[in-house]
Amino acid sequence: QVQLVESGGGLVQAGGSLRLSCAASGRGSSYYVMGWFRQAPGKEREFVVAISRGGTGTAYADSMKGRATISRDNAKNTVYLQMNSLKPEDTAVYYCAASRTAFSSTLHTRSNAYESWGQGIQVTVSS
Repeated sequence: QVQLVESGGGLVQAGGSLRLSCAASGRGSSYYVMGWFRQAPGKEREFVVAISRGGTGTAYADSMKGRATISRDNAKNTVYLQMNSLKPEDTAVYYCAASRTAFSSTLHTRSNAYESWGQGIQVTVSS
C-alpha cells in the first residue's frame, strides 16, 4: 500500500488554472500507474486522467482533453495535474490513485483498477 497526499487545490475563478500534485510514499514499489478521479456532490466518482509508470502513456476523460495535462516526476514520486480553462462544473473533490497494474488506457479509467487512494482535495471553480 502506498500513501498518497494531494495538494494544490483551492478556489479559482472560472477560466483560471490550477495545478494539483500527488506525492507518493510508503512501502512497496514507488513505480505505479497514477490516476486522478473526481467526485462532485451527489455524483458518482468519475475518471479524469491517468498516466503510465514511465510517463509516456496517458488517458484523458473527454471533458478534460485540451484543458488538462498529467505529468510525473518519478524521482520525486510525484504526479501533477495541470488544469486550465477551469469551469464551474470542474468543482469537485479530486482524488489521486495508484495502481500496480500495467497501464491500459481503458482499464485505468475505472476506479477498481487502483489499489491506493489519497484523501482527496477540494477544487472549487467560482463563476
